[in-house]
Amino acid sequence: MNILFIGAPGSGKGTQSRELTEKFNFVQLSTGDLLRSAIKEKTELGLKASSYMDKGQLVPDALILDLVQSFITSHSGKSVIFDGFPRTVEQAKSLRKMLESIGQKIDSVIYFKINPQILIDRLTGRRTCANCGEIFHVHTKPSTKGDKCDKCGGELVHRKDDHADVISERLKQFETNTSPTIDYFRETGDLVVVNGELQPDIVFKEIKKSLNI
Repeated sequence: MNILFIGAPGSGKGTQSRELTEKFNFVQLSTGDLLRSAIKEKTELGLKASSYMDKGQLVPDALILDLVQSFITSHSGKSVIFDGFPRTVEQAKSLRKMLESIGQKIDSVIYFKINPQILIDRLTGRRTCANCGEIFHVHTKPSTKGDKCDKCGGELVHRKDDHADVISERLKQFETNTSPTIDYFRETGDLVVVNGELQPDIVFKEIKKSLNI
């Protein structure tokens, strides 16, 4: 099963991805992580990607899709969550063609719909463990250890991209770049809309229901 998570930063995609990977053995596919890993390991695709990035150029979609296909092939038999990809209609169409070429398809596209002001409130209060990556919130999920992580004792940091001015810009970019992609998947009949403003456990139930798991 291949499912796509689409939503603005802070809409809950990461939380729901963790739930699916832990409880239903999904694997999460992040193109950013794939790029960093391929470059670090100096694979053939990583070296090609690095040659663009070193010049300050965007990595071509075709190369990203090669990385995606390699990931899917190496996780044969696993259900995959695409987190943050595709971002454009062209990427969506290319992904569909690539999956068809290996006998697979896009099974569902889940869009986390949420009020922008709620996103800003969520993200400005978010704190991330610098060591293990666990996420806390100063109001809704504070650490019992103050500015230290409950899980590992690492330092909790307020990421630069979780400041209000940066968040506003990220939301503008999301709206500009991704809204056409949401419309595309609505037209193809793949889109499932969940209310990202609800409690995470309720959202998870909605996702499970939509996926029949």
